[in-house]
Amino acid sequence: MCWAGRMMLGTFSILLGLVQAAAAACEFGPSPYRGTGIVCRMTQPAVLLLNQETAQVIQAAFRNAKFPNITGERSLRLLGRVAYGLSNIQVNDLSIESSEVELKEDSAIHISIRNVTALFRGTLTYGYAGAWFFQLFHSVDFEIESSIDLQLNINLMCQNNQVAPDASDCYLTFHKLTLHLQGDKQPGWLKQLFTDFISFTLKLVLKREVCKEINAVAQTLTSFIIDLAANFVRHKDIAVDISLASDPVITARYIESHHKGLVLYKNSSSVLSDSVFSPSLLTESRMLYFWLSEHSLSSLAAAAFLDGQLVLNLRGEKLQELFEMEDTEVQRKAVQRIFQGTSYNDSVVKVWSLSQPQLSLQPEGTVVRSLVAVEVSILLAGEEPLVALYMEKEIMVTIQATYAEKKLILQPVDSSVEIKVFKCTADPNGEDPSIQSFLQNMILVAGIPKVASSLGSALTSLMNSQGLDLFDIINPEIITGKGYIIVQLDFGFPSHLLLNFLEKSL
Repeated sequence: MCWAGRMMLGTFSILLGLVQAAAAACEFGPSPYRGTGIVCRMTQPAVLLLNQETAQVIQAAFRNAKFPNITGERSLRLLGRVAYGLSNIQVNDLSIESSEVELKEDSAIHISIRNVTALFRGTLTYGYAGAWFFQLFHSVDFEIESSIDLQLNINLMCQNNQVAPDASDCYLTFHKLTLHLQGDKQPGWLKQLFTDFISFTLKLVLKREVCKEINAVAQTLTSFIIDLAANFVRHKDIAVDISLASDPVITARYIESHHKGLVLYKNSSSVLSDSVFSPSLLTESRMLYFWLSEHSLSSLAAAAFLDGQLVLNLRGEKLQELFEMEDTEVQRKAVQRIFQGTSYNDSVVKVWSLSQPQLSLQPEGTVVRSLVAVEVSILLAGEEPLVALYMEKEIMVTIQATYAEKKLILQPVDSSVEIKVFKCTADPNGEDPSIQSFLQNMILVAGIPKVASSLGSALTSLMNSQGLDLFDIINPEIITGKGYIIVQLDFGFPSHLLLNFLEKSL
């Protein structure tokens, strides 16, 4: 998905994955921003960085192009008709001198590739035909040295609310096209004869096949990035609709795309009509921006609750860390009474949400309100588990999120707890102040941070399972505002990902 880092597969993949041009196939309402749940903005420095990978894409297009046999004939005064055919055309020794990319205000991406040098090899068959018959009688190997400039204007159309790239606006300018026969580098009448014959036809064929393959690579990469983004925001029965919510914005400084961000759970979908997004909320100082609405995050939390994913089980060392936050006599006595002398390895604590969490995004952080249950069970050999403690508590906690060392960190900065239900075998009447005080303090000091840490680890694992940890994310910042979160960052592109994809797909 756009917001989590389906981030980058070269100039084509990212640029084509983020934007689309307005077309009759996509119709948006009069106020499309109000239905926007996720926004991506890529600034010019990011585009320039990704342009370094363009050479890989162009080289793949040349190598993967299927050149047809070229045939023709021409009448000569003394020789009659001369017929020729070029077959088994292959590309070797391909190199690119430079590549430049420019964002245009007319929703197009202009890419200029300079001095593409390539050596085409194949077989030339030729012969002479009289008035009543035709005969081919000779074949020679040939090499064609070429130097080409390539101009691409990539127009991006919208079909079924998804990106559909059109790279057919493609021009090849030939600075050099030299034919060598049988390895002979010296001019000769045969080379001059066939150079004159075939150069024009060869230029047309090269342009047609190379441009056709570039268009195919662009479409393949676009489909890949869309599938990657969709899978990034899919977990079990939970998915996010990343189809386009409005036309993109392309300026000389950035590209911006707007997505619905509706959460899909089984056969139901969330509804968004009051988004607070405004382009002025995003700046241009970083390379990449992701804007997420409160609605999208709240809907994800609701779906996770309905799917039974908001459950945490602790035992052994993790359980010990939770209950032994302080080494005091009062604490040791309280723990001894609650666990009835049982070791932590023979006990388990289950924490789960009884109600759908309510999220509110504020400048100070994400405010979460929820009714949570805590159950401490003692595992007895050959017997049913004994519930030593059960309580329900209403929690309000403010969480600040950061991303560092390839990990999402959720840090509680303010919290309050109100116990609604309390059952404890060590304190059946709920009147023991030492146990009550210990549990209240444990929840605030250790319990809430533990749950936040576990949730951060789970989300990190989920994102890394989709490949987020493969990217070089530089100085990421997570900024919370009233009704939204902004993730802004710089990045480095792992070239090997693009190479692996091209090798497998083309």
